[in-house]
Amino acid sequence: MTESLLQMFLIMGLGFAWRYVSPVEVEQARSVITTVVFYFLLPALILDVLMANVLGLESVKISASAAAGVLGTLAVAVWLGWRLGFPGPTLGAMLLAASFPNATYLGLPLLEKLFGERGGGIAIQYDLFACTPLLLTVGILMASRYGSGASTQEVVRGLAKVPPLWAALAAVLFQAAGMELPALVLDTAHTLGQGVVPLMLLALGMSLRFEAIPRRNLAALGLIAVLQLGLMPMLVWATARLVGMPADALLPVVLEGAMPSMVLGVVLCDRYRLDTHLYAAAVTLTTGLALLTLPAWSALVG
Repeated sequence: MTESLLQMFLIMGLGFAWRYVSPVEVEQARSVITTVVFYFLLPALILDVLMANVLGLESVKISASAAAGVLGTLAVAVWLGWRLGFPGPTLGAMLLAASFPNATYLGLPLLEKLFGERGGGIAIQYDLFACTPLLLTVGILMASRYGSGASTQEVVRGLAKVPPLWAALAAVLFQAAGMELPALVLDTAHTLGQGVVPLMLLALGMSLRFEAIPRRNLAALGLIAVLQLGLMPMLVWATARLVGMPADALLPVVLEGAMPSMVLGVVLCDRYRLDTHLYAAAVTLTTGLALLTLPAWSALVG
């Protein structure tokens, strides 16, 4: 586990270093990389992996565990935020950062490395069958409640056009209909999908940034770290055991719940004028701490 994480963090470090040596503007470069991955490579990988994994009752258990982790953590975060009196933009950013894990950009590469194709399938189902739908509904409602700016309808229309989600839906329909895709299509999808992991990690590293954090945000950052890296995997673990998760899927599912804050939340913070600096700091902090917490959860559950 530790060696795999170090390899991944090394690639992320290369992306982070790009901020200081790049001949082009780093955000522009990151945008190009993530766009290519989002619209071409990731949908291909999802189709390739899901068509090789049998979808059924286990998929429902994975989705239920992921949903329980997100919604349970979100409920606790809302209560704590209200009790501590955080202002709206701070509270909105905290809720997103504490409740939605980086299940694809970091979870997918790690689970594939540790558990092979089965791990990749669990990561994709965890994200696309639970986290992404909740982000497009509950997450956006929370962002609009505590922020301002773009209308909910506008953002929903934009985020609903999610190629990876359509690829997952296509795989579900193909399996339900008992259809097999032509070998040429699957081989092409497999080839495209090979580029996802290194590019995802590079883009994740390029998104990290160290900035001075106002003292008023330190409490929010501490809560985010505890909720995202501690409470959420605990809730996922409890739910997974409750629904009878197969033994070989339990650890991958808990590790998905233990992932740091997702990167996509920065987009919602920008759109809804939430505290983007707090969110970016939360992504950086939880990603760094995950180097310690993920092996701890692996030892505890495994």
